[in-house]
Amino acid sequence: MEEKPSTSIKPYQDKLTLGVTRILETSPGVAEVTFVEKEPAERHTIISWEQKNSCILPEDLKNFYLMTNGFQMSWSVKTNDNPMPLGSMVINSIANLCRLGGSSMYTLPNAPTLADLEDDTDEEDKPGKPHFDSRSLIFELDPCNGNGKVCLVYKQAKPGRAEKIVSPDTEIWFLDRALYWHFLTKTFTAYYRLLITHLGLPQWQYAFTSYGVSPQAKQWFNMYKPITINTALLSEEADCFVNKLDPNKVFKSKNKTPVIKKKSPSQPAGSQKSHTSMTSSKTSSLAGNSSRK
Repeated sequence: MEEKPSTSIKPYQDKLTLGVTRILETSPGVAEVTFVEKEPAERHTIISWEQKNSCILPEDLKNFYLMTNGFQMSWSVKTNDNPMPLGSMVINSIANLCRLGGSSMYTLPNAPTLADLEDDTDEEDKPGKPHFDSRSLIFELDPCNGNGKVCLVYKQAKPGRAEKIVSPDTEIWFLDRALYWHFLTKTFTAYYRLLITHLGLPQWQYAFTSYGVSPQAKQWFNMYKPITINTALLSEEADCFVNKLDPNKVFKSKNKTPVIKKKSPSQPAGSQKSHTSMTSSKTSSLAGNSSRK
């Protein structure tokens, strides 16, 4: 079905976006807020997906797809009179809810898969983390503009079992570009609220990692503070990454005790000049005598 970008938000869309569009439109520097209207997914499409992947969608995610087949909202800021894309909020459609780790990354025979890159060394640090092998079923919810992947993760009861999961035990995890896992939320609804309240700022998922977002992204965080329960924490961290200079401190004069230097008695200017001329004349005469010799 055709997707229609819309700049005017309808009442039900305002509820879908939790009213964040009105906040963005009144924010300084925001040039354009675009919401892509999507039709609801058909029920047989969801059933087909479940049969194909041998698992049942969580109830909250299923209800979301029955209301809208995916989610896409973006906004730009104005720099030098030109709009620059900044915020992006994406939930893949049911057709693009693809599994990770199941197929080879290359078409060559015996090519490595993500399961071959499985690293269990951090299992002690992150117990229950997802696995690319048969222990977990992983589906991509959000490509994060290439900064990682937000995934819907099914945890298998026993390795190697491919039977249908009647009561899915799902969580939302973030896979960074170094293939390390970071837990986000227990349910899709909780993740959706995080997505909206973080305004789709670049790399916002990295705020839930041990190394945090990049310095450039932190500047955007400081300018457009996310509407989250961690707002106070963010404002405290702002002093760490924002380069704030206090001119009163930088250019403050320091009261130092003046150091008095003792000067040798100065000679009159006339005598100093005559002494210099005599020295130079003697030097020239010596040079002349040596040349005569």
